[in-house]
Amino acid sequence: MPAVKHLLQLKDFSRAELDYLFARARTLKARHRSGTLFQPLRGKTLAMIFEKNSTRTRVSFEAGMAQLGGTALYLSARDTQLGRGEPIEDVAEVISRMVDIVMIRTYEQRIIERFAAHSRVPVINGLTDEFHPCQILADIFTFIEQCGPMRGKTLAWVGDSNNVCNTWVQAAPIFEFQLNLASPPGYELEAERGSADGGRYVKCFQDPRQAVKDADVVTTDVWTSMGFEDEAEERKKRFAAYQVNQEMMRLAKPDALFMHCLPAHRGEEVEPAVIDGPRSVVWEEAENRLHTQKALLEYLLLGRVEA
Repeated sequence: MPAVKHLLQLKDFSRAELDYLFARARTLKARHRSGTLFQPLRGKTLAMIFEKNSTRTRVSFEAGMAQLGGTALYLSARDTQLGRGEPIEDVAEVISRMVDIVMIRTYEQRIIERFAAHSRVPVINGLTDEFHPCQILADIFTFIEQCGPMRGKTLAWVGDSNNVCNTWVQAAPIFEFQLNLASPPGYELEAERGSADGGRYVKCFQDPRQAVKDADVVTTDVWTSMGFEDEAEERKKRFAAYQVNQEMMRLAKPDALFMHCLPAHRGEEVEPAVIDGPRSVVWEEAENRLHTQKALLEYLLLGRVEA
């Protein structure tokens, strides 16, 4: 059986493949907005396995599959034998004989890697504790739409070095942009994640003002990700100086964009005037989850498409 292509983390795809996805997303987005019916995935089925709750991931994958003519099945851990301790490998063997592609939103990265190792069909990482490649596909596509290529630009990440941050770290050398990370002590990027490029594209700061200075994009995320709720009050204290507010945005370039993967906690990691202001592209990011994931589904199932 030939090797199956998966997207478990961003670096699983080459720069050429990612550029193709963005070009294809632009085409699919234009067709969707014009009302043109395009259903190349008729007869195909996507299984969506959720061990973590979701709004954007579920809606974008389910709607995207429907728009492409296919079917999406929602499976929560409590709806399957996963919730009763069936081995991941067995679940992968069974499900991948019944569907054409699988998306998983779960906790540890090794769970999705074990599933993919026993799957006969492509597997997409819809989010793990370590990585969130689908979000970064949408974010980069949004930047390209607004500003053009990311090469030579500067993106400032302010906040926790979480799964979204880790995926930006992978994106920086692929797209050749400068990534400035600002996190409070104890929440910095893990050393092994930032050392891959020798510091050429990724720089770490404790002072968020230094990270944001002259940036083309400022982005953040909630201070307390899913699974860390017990730390919420402590994190509020530790991250208080890392709120992205208007004063911080003034240090970035005058036309800098503000991004956030959502959901957002206004008044915590971001000031309402920033996320709801004219430099915010958060709603464009959210919509672009739909279009980039449609391109991804099509590519993993059909390869490069010219139509």
